[in-house]
Amino acid sequence: MDHSTHDSAHHASPHDARAGASWGTAVKATLHCLTGCAIGEILGMVIGTALLWGNVPTMALAITLAFLFGYSFTLFAVVRAGLSLKAAIKVALAADTVSIAVMEFVDNAIIALTPGAMDAHLSDGLFWSALLGGFAVAFLVTTPVNKWMIGRGKGHAVVHAHH
Repeated sequence: MDHSTHDSAHHASPHDARAGASWGTAVKATLHCLTGCAIGEILGMVIGTALLWGNVPTMALAITLAFLFGYSFTLFAVVRAGLSLKAAIKVALAADTVSIAVMEFVDNAIIALTPGAMDAHLSDGLFWSALLGGFAVAFLVTTPVNKWMIGRGKGHAVVHAHH
């Protein structure tokens, strides 16, 4: 084949494709992460509160479930795409760990720093406003992190290779 006439546009390097990670892609990745985190965290808060646990064990359960649900969304998607469970676990860990960690750190910091939120009950507006406000701030902080990671072939870019 004569490479001088070959259309190189079809063979852009992976770096070229990733360098232009869009904000839309980052938003979708962050919403994916937020969904799993929110389900896990709310479930953990409800369980901890229902069992009359203190703040620390309740938050530990909520964070653990946030990671579990966050990872599971990616895990199930890549298993459906044909990966083995072992390979899917590796992809989920690579794709979601930083995103979930940033989201959980920011969200829980907002809750912890909101006066009275840690002692609020599930029926209190303060509980829900601190939780939802924490999710909103976490989304705003995590989106640029995901954009940066996807642009370097990390984070959710790993998942897209399996779709």
